[in-house]
Parts: sequence; C-alpha cells; structure tokens
Amino acid sequence: MRFLQLSLSSGVLACAIAVTSLTAAEPVADEAALERTRNKVKMLDDIYKTAVVLVTENYVEDDDDLPAGAAFKKLFEAVEKKGWHSVRLLDATGDPYEPSNAPKKGFEQRAVKKLLDGEAWYEETGMKDGKPVMMVATPIPVIMKKCTLCHEHY
Repeated sequence: MRFLQLSLSSGVLACAIAVTSLTAAEPVADEAALERTRNKVKMLDDIYKTAVVLVTENYVEDDDDLPAGAAFKKLFEAVEKKGWHSVRLLDATGDPYEPSNAPKKGFEQRAVKKLLDGEAWYEETGMKDGKPVMMVATPIPVIMKKCTLCHEHY
C-alpha cells in the first residue's frame, strides 16, 4: 500500500497513504475549528487524488514518463515551502519504492497500521511549535493498470 493524504474510492488500495499536516487557525479544543480543518483536509485529499489520476491518465504512457508521484512530491515541497501545509507520500507495503517513502516513527507508523487494518481515514490532533495541528492519513487506491508501470507489485 502506498499513500497520499486524501482519498478516492474503488479497486485495490494503492501502495500509498497521504499524510497531511495542517495547522489549524484556532485552538484544537474548539470542535468547530476541528471540523473546519477536517473539511479542508478532505477537500485537499480529493483535489490531490483527482489530479494524480488525471496526470496518470493523460501524461503517463511508459516507464520514461514523469510519474505522477514524483510530480506531486515536487508540488508538495512547493506547497510546504510557501507555508500552506505539508503532505508526504508513504509506502505501506514494507517495500518502499524509495527509502524516503518509508513511514517515520510515531504518527506515520500508527497511521499505516490503521489503514492496513481497513480504516479509510486516520487522524490525530496535537500541538507543534506551539500551534494546533491535525495530521491525517488516507489510502491511495490503485485504480488503473497504468499505476503498475511504477508500482509493479500491485
């Protein structure tokens, strides 16, 4: 299973989990703020996963093409650099495509376990650098044969 933090339905789970970390504008204890943040993460998850599918459908034809995952890693770097939020693609198979995709200790490892156990959404809230954060992981399903150009073990 790999990852992106956001979700699509159908088919076998991809080798992906999306982990998104979003800083809430208001204290975590405020349930309304949590729900607004949760909705933003759901929106981002949907946008990112839809875009990965569109890129793969329209621009990935063979092994020499830029994989959607590589393109989105660059996008996620730019988004984080601008201070919006952070997103990591994780491998949940235990055999990562790249070592940097292995889940880190803590939240990411807990999230992978929950997603492998069948959860469609895993979240934790807390504080980071004195600010409230919400961390979410969702599976990325393999929905096209083209996905196996890079992820042949699926």
